[in-house]
Amino acid sequence: MSRKVLVVDDEKLIVKGIRFSLEQDGMEVDCAYDGEEALQKAKDNEYDIILLDVMLPKLTGFEVCQQIREFSNVPVVMLTAKGEDMDKILGLEYGADDYITKPFNILEVKARLKAIMRRTNRKEKVEDENILEGKDMRLDREGRRVYINGKEINLTAKEFEVLELLMLNPNKVYGRENLLKLVWGSDYPGDVRTVDVHIRRLREKIETNPSEPKYVHTKWGVGYYYA
Repeated sequence: MSRKVLVVDDEKLIVKGIRFSLEQDGMEVDCAYDGEEALQKAKDNEYDIILLDVMLPKLTGFEVCQQIREFSNVPVVMLTAKGEDMDKILGLEYGADDYITKPFNILEVKARLKAIMRRTNRKEKVEDENILEGKDMRLDREGRRVYINGKEINLTAKEFEVLELLMLNPNKVYGRENLLKLVWGSDYPGDVRTVDVHIRRLREKIETNPSEPKYVHTKWGVGYYYA
């Protein structure tokens, strides 16, 4: 899947050169030539990264970046013709991820853009792996929190671990002995009734009607599963 980039600069020759080079690398490139146009395109489209000049007509690059941050976390790299540290600091304070000073080497531009997109993709992948969602339930594995319709449900550690295991493997039925071993460990001295008690308490917290569960179901004579 090709990357989508927005290039913003009022110097059309610069835009043309960047666009050509990025398209040679298989990227999809949109262009804008003033701050208002850039902001509108950022609102109307989803980009993997935005290359944004500081000095623009109508709205400055700083203003555009600041307003983009009100609705998007898309990576923004500022282009500045000036070398003063203040411009660079301002760019980062307004929400920019990096900056490149003109005149620049197009190979450097491409390398910086690709590095930021790789970093962003890794972060998104980790975040995606830490969030489990189903129906109106959301489980945050890293924060160890569960939400239903946006409301946090307070679970004990073992209730959370049982639910997490079931959500990680939807529609897979786990016998009580298997759940006991996976969640409590093979050396746990208790018996399978521990599992039944925790499932009952879990249902009391997450189900509107525990006798007709919406999330954690029973396969009679076999075990429990999430669906």
